[in-house]
Amino acid sequence: MPATTDVGHVLREQGYRLTSPRWLVWSVLRSADGHLTADEITERVNDADPTVNRSSVYRSLTIFEELDLVRRSHLGVDESARWEIAHPDDVFHLVCHSCGSVEHHAGAMVGRIRSHLAEDHDFVAEGIELVITGKCSDCTRADGSDATPSTRAAGRHVITRD
Repeated sequence: MPATTDVGHVLREQGYRLTSPRWLVWSVLRSADGHLTADEITERVNDADPTVNRSSVYRSLTIFEELDLVRRSHLGVDESARWEIAHPDDVFHLVCHSCGSVEHHAGAMVGRIRSHLAEDHDFVAEGIELVITGKCSDCTRADGSDATPSTRAAGRHVITRD
């Protein structure tokens, strides 16, 4: 679901109201440069409205997830779930275990996995979340190792194609 989605329209179609806390949570996620924990979302929401409590943030995230507006990921950085605006399954996460950066990578790999499961295992995948951990090229270079040239800007997501 693109960040430009009219969240109010989607909520109303499903019988929900666009409350102030829901709008604030959506706004925080839409303007985020990366994946955020619920605590980080709550902190940013509270910057705009200190009366919004953590449970309202969690309720909003749960509704958004049920409506496929947001995506919850466990990226292996720690035990916390990370939240972002929903994206298709064919975009997967490359997580640097050194600096914690997360890069989106779009390509045919997830489609090949989906096809393999269907054709060779008679299994229909409804959702695929692929998280690959390793070391980004910036950290590899900083360690003095060889690395391919970096295609990501510091602290921002870059979608690359394979």
